[in-house]
Amino acid sequence: MTKIKVAQFGLGPIGIETLKLAATKPWVEIVGGIDIDPAKVGKMLSEITGDNSIRNAHVHRSLEELIARAKPDLVFHTSVSRLKEAYVQIEPIVRAGISVVSSCEELLFPQLREPELAVKLDKACKDGGARALGTGVNPGFVMDVLPVCLTGVCRNVKAIHIQRVVNASTRRGPLQKKIGSGLPPAEFERLFAEGKAGHAGLKDSAALIAHSLSWKLNELHETCKAVVASHDIRTRHVEVKRGQTCGLHQVVVGKVNDEVRLTLDLKMYLDAQNPYDACQIDGEPSLNMMLNGGVAGDAATVAALVNAAPRVLKAQPGLLLMTDIAVPSYM
Repeated sequence: MTKIKVAQFGLGPIGIETLKLAATKPWVEIVGGIDIDPAKVGKMLSEITGDNSIRNAHVHRSLEELIARAKPDLVFHTSVSRLKEAYVQIEPIVRAGISVVSSCEELLFPQLREPELAVKLDKACKDGGARALGTGVNPGFVMDVLPVCLTGVCRNVKAIHIQRVVNASTRRGPLQKKIGSGLPPAEFERLFAEGKAGHAGLKDSAALIAHSLSWKLNELHETCKAVVASHDIRTRHVEVKRGQTCGLHQVVVGKVNDEVRLTLDLKMYLDAQNPYDACQIDGEPSLNMMLNGGVAGDAATVAALVNAAPRVLKAQPGLLLMTDIAVPSYM
């Protein structure tokens, strides 16, 4: 297999772990990274990641600097959750003929929130001969792609109900803060309503499922409530007192002709007991899937990004959905 030259955009926790996993792949050659942090710019990626197998690759402050040194075939993009911010970063990359695999949650199904930007990004990809894909574990697999795959053995599907319970104590610091840890419950719910807190991408997962099954949703409704700590909690990253927010319970309901056809129920909070992922398909045949322990979010997100890369490069240029590429697998 010909080696793929890759670079990393964004050197936060997920970006660093993505590089470290990519470095273990014989089909990957790491050529550089991009980050705006002055403390990282100019340093060797081996120093940033602690992985000495990543050689002769530096952190650059811009795409132009990276390309001047070594143009990659593909960039792993792990910097933002919102599509408007991601578009500004990704558009120049694909226009330069470099494909992108991104963890941006709203890139999973960009037609939902930003249809005009989706059209523009698709055109930029095609003009540059590149591809762009949003993926991860959630969104990107557990609550969307995996249920869609399960329907492949169904003669008909009436409804899909998905549940995910995550012990957020095992997750990275930024996520523990994003779910409201330590905030008064009312403040967290206000921030969610303003789009400043909560899990990004749940509505996008529902929209991808509906698109894949050719369901025309007449309603897609999302709610989010704070999970309140019943005891004091301390993790490596946060401290939460009893009565403060320790996580969230977020639900999306999708209706077709005013009939509920989709429910996505996400509970993500500190010290959650017995995490799991589950999906029930009401159809012919009806299916009931349970993953005891659930899919570990951070490690699985990194794997999803890396494993998608070869399939993205084999796809036709354009803005891709996870349902557009060949079924991903361990590579």
